[in-house]
Amino acid sequence: MEQIPKTQETGQAVRMLIRAGRHTGPTAGRAPGYVQANLVVLPRDWAFDFLRFCQQNPKPCPLLAVSEPGEPHVPSLGEDLDIRTDLPRYRIWRDGELIAEPADILGHWRGDLVAFLLGCSFSFEEALIADGIRLRHIEQGRNVPMYRTNIPTQPAGPFHGPMVVSMRPLRPAEAIRATLITGRFPTVHGAPVHIGLPEQIGIADLTRPDYGDPVDIHPDELPVFWACGVTPQAVVAASAVPFCITHAPGHMLVTDLRNSQLAIS
Repeated sequence: MEQIPKTQETGQAVRMLIRAGRHTGPTAGRAPGYVQANLVVLPRDWAFDFLRFCQQNPKPCPLLAVSEPGEPHVPSLGEDLDIRTDLPRYRIWRDGELIAEPADILGHWRGDLVAFLLGCSFSFEEALIADGIRLRHIEQGRNVPMYRTNIPTQPAGPFHGPMVVSMRPLRPAEAIRATLITGRFPTVHGAPVHIGLPEQIGIADLTRPDYGDPVDIHPDELPVFWACGVTPQAVVAASAVPFCITHAPGHMLVTDLRNSQLAIS
């Protein structure tokens, strides 16, 4: 059992729980105030093209840090941080196919692997909650719903594919406030990419997300969509990348950075 309330957790404390196998689920709501990150790990031969892909697609792939080849530690993101053990669940991809979802990647780590850490929308949720905006997936204890869209990413080398979005139902006035608030966090996806009318971005059924869990949407609410760091997983599948490791959707790396460090005035 955790020894400290979630509201007082640090990023390092959550990583230690995860490393010890004492937290195995999604990380939404854990270590409030601390930046969470999406993970993409690729062989060095593929790393430069993926770096270009992130640069050309900053909304879904806002880059926080890149590791040295073969180095599982990223000191700029946290003390005693190990990419191989400190996420609750990972995904292993071969030739664009998902083949495993292990609890650690110690047995898959190689000396040529480069880790990319991307900003996560969980970071701006703190600012939304502070403004009195209630987030349904947190209230219902679920993973945020995520959807593949018909919005294309900008290709770079072999990398191409659709944008993935996360969705939060909000009343119209809240959607306006949320747009202004999240626009101050460009390194964690920034403002929404679409509001309402999900069919216009290729989403046929909001009750059937491609990743995460469905949440209730009330009659007076609009679905609000943000670019999502799961986009690289749709891109890895579309591009048939020979080998890749990612986080499992919603199961993030909790860093030692503070969300307030990412806000712009």
